[in-house]
Amino acid sequence: MATSKESDWEVEIIRSQKRRKTISGRLVDNRLVIRAPAFATDEELAPFIDRLKQKIARRNIPDTDEALEARAQEMNKRYFNGRLRWKSIRYVTNQNSRFGSCTPGRGTIRLNHRLAKMPRWVRDYVLIHELAHLEEANHGPRFWKLVNQYPLTERARGYLMAVGLEELSEGD
Repeated sequence: MATSKESDWEVEIIRSQKRRKTISGRLVDNRLVIRAPAFATDEELAPFIDRLKQKIARRNIPDTDEALEARAQEMNKRYFNGRLRWKSIRYVTNQNSRFGSCTPGRGTIRLNHRLAKMPRWVRDYVLIHELAHLEEANHGPRFWKLVNQYPLTERARGYLMAVGLEELSEGD
């Protein structure tokens, strides 16, 4: 899985006459967008941009397939008493309309590569969702009882809905 490097980020500075003191920034589609007062020079912004790049890089390092496997094992122990078994779990780039899939008969779990850049608690929710399918292939009450053991289920579902990709209630 390829990761974004700080040097790959294009920096866009948006200066505003209305902004008096604060400088803010965020990563948007692999572009670092900085909002600053109109009077702020590039030289004044440089240290802030450098610190922000470092902070975002630390926070957004995508998981590897190996880290995903390790996290699945942790969650299996915590939420399923270690009873689940699977053959492989990995990120894939060919899922455009879903965040994850599980084929219980084959013991395979696939997560959308876009999850790697989302907050860990969102990835954990999708992982729990797919792990639960190893026991319950449908989205019935027993399935949701398993998934709802994860305390941030509703919050994560809301997050995924907000990014416009939530299709979980219609099938994985």
